[in-house]
Amino acid sequence: MSPEESRQAEIIEKLSKENESLRQRLEKAEKENERLRKLLEEALRSLKRQAAPFSKGKRKDNPKRPGRKSGTDYGQRAFRGVPDRVDEEIAVPLPKQCPDCGGRVIHDSTLPQFQEDIVRQTIVRRFDVETGHCAGCGEHVQGRHALQTSDALGAAHVQVGPQALTLAAHLIKQMGISHERAAQVLEWGYGLGVSRSALCRAMTRLAKKAEPTYQEIQVAVRDSLVNRLDETGWRVAAHLQWLWVCVSAEVTLYAILPGRGFAQAASILGADYSGFLNHDGWQPYYRFVHAFHQTCLSHLIRRCKDMLEAASATAGRFPQAVMQLLLEGLALRDRYQRQEISTHGLNVVTGRLEANMDRLLSKTFRDPANRRLAKHLCHEQPWLFTFLHCPGIEATNNAAERSLRPAVVARKTWGGNRTENGAKTQQILISVLTTCVQQGKDSFDRITRLFFAPTPIVLDLVPNSS
Repeated sequence: MSPEESRQAEIIEKLSKENESLRQRLEKAEKENERLRKLLEEALRSLKRQAAPFSKGKRKDNPKRPGRKSGTDYGQRAFRGVPDRVDEEIAVPLPKQCPDCGGRVIHDSTLPQFQEDIVRQTIVRRFDVETGHCAGCGEHVQGRHALQTSDALGAAHVQVGPQALTLAAHLIKQMGISHERAAQVLEWGYGLGVSRSALCRAMTRLAKKAEPTYQEIQVAVRDSLVNRLDETGWRVAAHLQWLWVCVSAEVTLYAILPGRGFAQAASILGADYSGFLNHDGWQPYYRFVHAFHQTCLSHLIRRCKDMLEAASATAGRFPQAVMQLLLEGLALRDRYQRQEISTHGLNVVTGRLEANMDRLLSKTFRDPANRRLAKHLCHEQPWLFTFLHCPGIEATNNAAERSLRPAVVARKTWGGNRTENGAKTQQILISVLTTCVQQGKDSFDRITRLFFAPTPIVLDLVPNSS
């Protein structure tokens, strides 16, 4: 090899090494870029999750004026109605002199003003319970009055009444107030002193009496044609478990379970459930192979919006197109509900939307975030527009998410349950209370009825119950 050829070979080898080094640096830079992109997406999602209540993102440049509108746009005007009864009448005489000039005041008329208030008072009942024994078998026998909530005597003969405990149940299980603060409400509002441990034990007794109703609620969701499912983290004895919610048209069932897989979902609905399921696209839900699914469009639309905030102009075209198709589906649903389009027209436009989604997902995507979204949509594709094929099915999972929000507020307040027994009490009572609200029934009256019942009963919250 001549000196010139040797020199050229050295240059080629040097350039090859330099090229290989640059290629490796480029690969590292691309991996780092992808890692930072994922961190940015997670940070954006985390920021939205931790936003203040009712936050809807960036403030509008020209927001509407807050409060009621003026004139005919005010809406329905309402005021407190005149009470059905008057418990106390108070005369309010005129002042003897005018407060401005000191002149004599002349009476013109007398007009009523009503005030509705609470009375800070605790009623103390004494039950003189007769006890005896059976002449035949010798067993202990004692009387029981309809107002009694327990047969306990001796050391446990001073008890808290059913009205107070019912109020505490609503404060703790429906409003998410801790046992200690519920005890403070009873003390401040009614002068009734009670310890948080007493309220905790009372909630456990109440849950045992409500357990048959809870079991019937579970039967009702299994028999329901449409259910909405969702879950969120929940602490039990400082260990992570999951609070599940299943919402049907008539009842709402909560269950605190050790996982968030198909086994837990099947324990609620049964593995062979064959109705319609609204959910957020979590993979285990699709193992209900006999069911018809509707993935939540709100989740997908939010995901597209989050991607648009972090994507480049070129990469953002795909999530923008996906979001546009989903919004068109929702608009089509609204047109059909307003009877602006026939059933045939609904089917035709639905077919066009599905064809457009097919063409959109058949493309090849270079952006990793777009590839992940496309992969997810390919899995969800058969269930994106179920609500258009079966009018009446909801397009989102908002009903289940709304049912979870009070529990999430309670979790932020006191963290969860300290024992498995406490978790069982939690799931039973919030199921009963939420179902009462869902059906527009008086939960206070029904919880009080449970306290009065000497044995567990089934409340009138489920079909064929008394």
